[in-house]
Amino acid sequence: MALLVLVNVAVFLLTRPPDDPLQAGAVVDPPFTSLTYGIQAFLWWDYTKAAIDLDRIRLMVFSHVKQVFAWKEIEHAPGEWNFSRADEILGEIERRDLKLVVRLSDAPDWVYPSLRDANVPDLIDAPPDPEFMQAWAGYCGAVATRYPGRIAAYQIWNEPNLAREWGGNTPNAAEYVNLLRVCSEAIRAADPNAILISAGLSPTGTCCEMAIPDDQYLQAMYEAGFQRYVDVVGMHAPGYSKPQLSPDEARQRFFSFRRVEDLRKIMIANGDAARQAAILEFGWTTDPGTNPDYAWYAVTDEEQAQYMVEAYQYAADHWRPWVGLMSAIYIADPSWTEDDEEYWWGITRPDGIVRQAYYELANMAKYCGERVIPARAGDSPEALGLVAVDPCD
Repeated sequence: MALLVLVNVAVFLLTRPPDDPLQAGAVVDPPFTSLTYGIQAFLWWDYTKAAIDLDRIRLMVFSHVKQVFAWKEIEHAPGEWNFSRADEILGEIERRDLKLVVRLSDAPDWVYPSLRDANVPDLIDAPPDPEFMQAWAGYCGAVATRYPGRIAAYQIWNEPNLAREWGGNTPNAAEYVNLLRVCSEAIRAADPNAILISAGLSPTGTCCEMAIPDDQYLQAMYEAGFQRYVDVVGMHAPGYSKPQLSPDEARQRFFSFRRVEDLRKIMIANGDAARQAAILEFGWTTDPGTNPDYAWYAVTDEEQAQYMVEAYQYAADHWRPWVGLMSAIYIADPSWTEDDEEYWWGITRPDGIVRQAYYELANMAKYCGERVIPARAGDSPEALGLVAVDPCD
């Protein structure tokens, strides 16, 4: 009898599935199919190029387009609303059977008068002053009220763990959670079924006045109760090395595509394993030296293409279903020049020329739930647009 028990224990130990420190099996009712393929575009200003870019995204067999609906472009002055361009963009996306992920950010300067004369260097965005918080709620609610059921998901703000995205002030997770709460409540009142995603956080080793590391900031968000106001946790995963490199092997933990695994473990430690995450930005820069802060980890065009494909494959093999939406960067903004660091992250150029990464992403295999879209040859009818292929989602 004792021998039989030992044999059964041995069989169990040999055949049980390996422990998963990322607890993929704990995810319940994921809002996104895993994987959902998306990419960020800049469609607001150039009407002709916007149509071309959307056709190209459709040809990539990607299903989701991430686009900023800048507050300052929609409400130029208090109560003066202009949704004409947003209407057009959403119409163009729907005509191509694509889905829109809206980023709510880019506040107008009239909501932060405290900063008007501050001359903050490198300022990208600033939260509204406390007396304008209801204006922020009005903007979030106005977008959701105008497009109920038509916007697939909302990303609420961007990289609040950086001072340059937080009015030049020291980043403060509790303050961001309040900003998130106000917007979330306004959207849910207008469109209860919308998917809400917290801001993607910038991986950084800097602390603490100009930036707070993403893991520290995420933990502080949990301490402030942010999870009550979102459906999905937003993450950023810029590539600094080969995508398979683990955080333990990286030069520093945050210098790895797989840094998001550290953030997933923070979710688990806070009892939030059932929630899905979204990678809102990932890619590799090809900067030849124009921007020294980024060029030191630049890759070649060929490596950019290879690593981005391998990143999607790694996520499909190891991160499903806790990663749902996975949005690459970028379809280029037409206004960028080579002096802009974003120029070198794009898989297209502002002049419309596509880089190798575009072709490789378009033709790679895609994994969405139980469905697999097989890889295709670059000269196949599907790749040339002669035969339509339904995207994953």
